[in-house]
Amino acid sequence: MDHPRDLPLAQARELVERAVAKAEQLGMRGGIAVVGASGALITASRLDAGGAGGMARARSKAWISATQQIPSAEHLRRMTSLPAPISAGFVAASPEAVFPGAGGMPVRVDGIVVAGIAASGATVSPFLPDGVAPEVVSADGEPANPEDLLIAYALGTPYAGQHGDDRARWTERFGDLVVAPGEALGMRDAPRASAQLELAWATALCDAAIAAASAAGLRIGVAVVDAGGDPIREDRMDDAAAGGVDVARATAAAAARFAVASGDLVAAYGTAASSLSTLAPTPILAAPGGVPLVADGRVVGGIGIGGASPEACAAIAAEVAR
Repeated sequence: MDHPRDLPLAQARELVERAVAKAEQLGMRGGIAVVGASGALITASRLDAGGAGGMARARSKAWISATQQIPSAEHLRRMTSLPAPISAGFVAASPEAVFPGAGGMPVRVDGIVVAGIAASGATVSPFLPDGVAPEVVSADGEPANPEDLLIAYALGTPYAGQHGDDRARWTERFGDLVVAPGEALGMRDAPRASAQLELAWATALCDAAIAAASAAGLRIGVAVVDAGGDPIREDRMDDAAAGGVDVARATAAAAARFAVASGDLVAAYGTAASSLSTLAPTPILAAPGGVPLVADGRVVGGIGIGGASPEACAAIAAEVAR
């Protein structure tokens, strides 16, 4: 029996890199996530100064698109037309779908949904940024919104607005201005992102962790978070344990927020360690696999590894963080 696979990590990364390039061109800051049809995250990146929470919202919309196999805008329409107990029940049974916003799109290969992609964050939205040129938010001469532009550009598909109010936003900002199709820049090639220094740092750490795991014959998930525990970069190797990236995110957040290796939380806090998760806005895990990331004597983030034995994950995290 041929069991389905999620979109390969290399292809998911290409989608995110294209979205990051277009976001930088538009002057937007936020997160982009690709979730496999299995419901497990494949990869995610947060642009510099993207703000906390955007990655979680992007992940939620991508999860909806991947697992329900429809644009998240259509899912939102269905949820708002159902009786409240049914929509609430869906979220209770599908906690990753807590943010059913518009903008997420399924990713298909040979007609089969293998992933979902979405964006959200500090300035990733359908609202037109201040000072944006009309040509930049026009696709083939028609009004477009930045959030949906990112996703259509990443997928290489014709632009289609998911939020339903592109014309109204355009008229409010630009009046009756018309952009000729040949002058529209929304779907034109964007230069490779070059100003995302924090993201580049986090990506290099994830690359090093994946290389170390490959050399050891392991398949892992890896997460790099900021000092508050919000993800900057996350990757799950092909065929790695679906929950590995969740463990990675939680151990990285534990290390970053409490400035100790995640495996040392119990030693540091004793029986109170089990209650620490109630203090944090992001899940934390008091298990080996996460270590703080230190620069100039201060904790600036954490890296977590999951998907292999806790000891092996902790060893890779410590090696990469040195």
